[in-house]
Amino acid sequence: MAGLLAARILLNHFERVTLVERDHFPSQPQQRHGVPQGSHVHVLLIQGQQILNDLFPCLEQELIAAEVPQINWTAEWLTYSIRGWHPRFPSDLKVYACSRNFLEWKIRHLLTANQKLEILEDCQVQNLIANSDQSQIIGVELHNRNTNKTQHIQTDFIVDAGGRNSKTPQWLTTLGYQPPQETIINSFLGYASCWYQKPDGFEADWKGLLIEAEPPNKTRGGVLYPVEGNRWIVTLMGSGKDYPPTDEQEFLDFARSLRHPILSEVIAKTQPISPIYSYRRTENRLLHYEKLPQLPEGLIAIGDAVCAFNPIYGQGMTTAALEALMLDKCLQKRENLAQFTPYFYQQLYQVIQNPWMLATGEDFRWKTTVGGKANLSTLILQKYTDQLMTMTNKNHNIYYIWLKVLHMLEQPTALFHPQFILQVLQQMAREPFSTVEDNLSKIPTIFYE
Repeated sequence: MAGLLAARILLNHFERVTLVERDHFPSQPQQRHGVPQGSHVHVLLIQGQQILNDLFPCLEQELIAAEVPQINWTAEWLTYSIRGWHPRFPSDLKVYACSRNFLEWKIRHLLTANQKLEILEDCQVQNLIANSDQSQIIGVELHNRNTNKTQHIQTDFIVDAGGRNSKTPQWLTTLGYQPPQETIINSFLGYASCWYQKPDGFEADWKGLLIEAEPPNKTRGGVLYPVEGNRWIVTLMGSGKDYPPTDEQEFLDFARSLRHPILSEVIAKTQPISPIYSYRRTENRLLHYEKLPQLPEGLIAIGDAVCAFNPIYGQGMTTAALEALMLDKCLQKRENLAQFTPYFYQQLYQVIQNPWMLATGEDFRWKTTVGGKANLSTLILQKYTDQLMTMTNKNHNIYYIWLKVLHMLEQPTALFHPQFILQVLQQMAREPFSTVEDNLSKIPTIFYE
């Protein structure tokens, strides 16, 4: 996704843009080798949705025409958190829910309508080509997997959106530069997903649901997410190497072990239409390009190639969209590409700082997490957010602001309004150790004809 969005931005600033892709793009939305996580639940947060609508004005109409379900996040989405069921009420927080493969396919279709874009499929960058003093990247060496031939392409500017498999650190080392330092925070989360056809006659006053895990001991969670074609993706997850299985019966048994039975009750009566897909490469990983003393001009990395998050928090695609906007602003502000690279990375770090803090701060709740420990400020933040979560079950305004922060519509500082801080302190004085509310009766009956 980061590569497609970066290409969209580059079309604003360059006469020709070449998109190099290892895979062969399918003619229909389907799983491909280069996106191993594509069959799992991907949530495009509202901020990301708004950015994509601005970059691709026809996208929303395309989603509507394809009958992609829309979820009113406060009214039609069930969340069972560590403090019980979140309240439900109508609001303006609405999300189009579709699969990652479908969304990428639609964006690629809209992108290729631009005649300035050239796509080279089944190709991989083998090496970078630099000038005589290695200060400027002036091209790439490509290997075509179909013909087994190599070609050189001259470039003015290269964006590496190669994801977690990015080769930029190795390329920098080959050119004599220092590679970036790495920070890895790993909670050893794994997840498994299965697709289901929504049964005829299914009725409920919700469209999707999330059963959260409960750190530090209850490691299992699950989500049911509606997508195009009247289908559901069900993703089960476990932290601390408590990985969900890929056997159908064991998958159902894992679902039955969650903190609430509603998800297992639904899928027990539903026919799966796919294999069970597994994914375990979920560590938070940050490459500190912003700290490097020297970098060649004409090359940047973006998206998961710089910072990848634990996918459970649903930040990846929206952060990629924010990074694309930031790339656009950087290119607008600079008259030329001289010293663009270090400037870009400084700005990029500002974009990823908040989602990184959220993902790692939550992962530090697990005793099995490696790569660092929660500092005092993180522990205080965890305690504060725990109290906020307790209050969201009774205070619609706090829950609404909480969701706006999660959907990246507001900065996390919005949760620290003096009024909220006062209410949290009062809550802590009254109920310092709040327990989960037993409100199972608030969940509607599910009907099958």
